[in-house]
Amino acid sequence: MRALNRGHRSATVMKTAATVVLLVGVLPLAIIGIYQYLKVVLGPTYDAEKMSLNYEVLGSGPKQLVLIHGLTGSLNYWKQDIESISNTHTILLIDLLGFGGSPKPNSDYSLDTQLQAIEKVIIKTGFGDRQSLVVGHSMGATIALALLGKHQEWFNGGVFISLPAYRDAQEFTTRMSTHSLLDRLTTSSASPYLCMLHPVFMNGLFKPANLTDQVFDDAKKHTWQSYDLSLNEIVLGTDLSGIARSVKDKKVVFVHGDSDQTAPIENAQELADIFSDAVFVTVARGDHQFFLKQPQLVWDIIRNGGDA
Repeated sequence: MRALNRGHRSATVMKTAATVVLLVGVLPLAIIGIYQYLKVVLGPTYDAEKMSLNYEVLGSGPKQLVLIHGLTGSLNYWKQDIESISNTHTILLIDLLGFGGSPKPNSDYSLDTQLQAIEKVIIKTGFGDRQSLVVGHSMGATIALALLGKHQEWFNGGVFISLPAYRDAQEFTTRMSTHSLLDRLTTSSASPYLCMLHPVFMNGLFKPANLTDQVFDDAKKHTWQSYDLSLNEIVLGTDLSGIARSVKDKKVVFVHGDSDQTAPIENAQELADIFSDAVFVTVARGDHQFFLKQPQLVWDIIRNGGDA
């Protein structure tokens, strides 16, 4: 009888422990995830007329420069030594829709939607009145190329940093399979669910070594929807070759690290070959975020009018 009682008590203890684990660990995560999901789907839908992107205009130079950040980035990404070109350029920094300080509505986050939102800012600030240089990093380079293709009259050229060109989604998956577990999860089909929990895991323990504190803090300022759809609709869904052919006579510069494990350098080189007036700058030992360590390299290219 005593053995039976001990067995019953052990089973009760195990059930109680399992309940505690559920309540303390799993349930809070579920609540956070549900909240993040509902905040988006029950939130306002994108209205281009009422929702304006967050932006800043810096500098006072005669030349104009438009800077576009990448996936999970913000306009602060570009503020590394930016004062070094503020005397030669007037600079427009933009937070993309769904990122940084810009609105994060329920949206399709397509390339067309991002272009529409950026166009309104460029027109409002007068950066479309005379030719500017458009510069983008990573996904921002994709958007910068598309903006150059759509509004050739606005820009005298483009600078594309760490542009992510993939032959297909499988190449992207294979490329990311060499990354950390967190990177693999956030670029897999599980990414929307993991992004719903980003308030939990986006902390110092998971901070990549190649990001500054400011850039990492701003990387939290997105929603599961803006991240997932931007990745699939823009990074993986854009016909880069088609856009490049439409502006093949524009002056462009590609800047790419030879140690970039995210964006294949050989694909960027193939894209650059489409242009008749392209310069390809290879950064020795540069990773996908080399700009954060070597901003002057990019600013020098810009100061020289796009010449490497």
